[in-house]
Amino acid sequence: MKPFVLTLAALGAATSLAGCSRKEAAPVDAAAPPPPAAATPAAAPAATSSDMSKMDMSADAKMAKSTGTVTAVGADSVTIDHAPIPEANWPAMTMTFKAAPDVAKAAKVGDKVAFDVTLAGGAGEVTAIHKQ
Repeated sequence: MKPFVLTLAALGAATSLAGCSRKEAAPVDAAAPPPPAAATPAAAPAATSSDMSKMDMSADAKMAKSTGTVTAVGADSVTIDHAPIPEANWPAMTMTFKAAPDVAKAAKVGDKVAFDVTLAGGAGEVTAIHKQ
């Protein structure tokens, strides 16, 4: 009798929790294997954040090229709304890159540019920038 009461209590708790959810939960079959993990989409949607800590990238340095529009320029940085960078597995987004002062001076807000970027340790540094 005790296992039956415990089972009913567990089902009641699960039903209550499911009612609090925004999605309606499917019935749970204890004997069924867990569902497979969701596949990673082939093309990631555009992002608007420059939080590079969440980006997937190897720690080895790589070179990449991309295009975009300059949205801000600092003494040693350039912010670019850029196209996807497949070498870093980055979707299109706006992000701030480190840049040598002479590279940063070559960019102006609103410029459509092609740029070279060195990718290392989860960060990128613009090494060359060319107005298109």
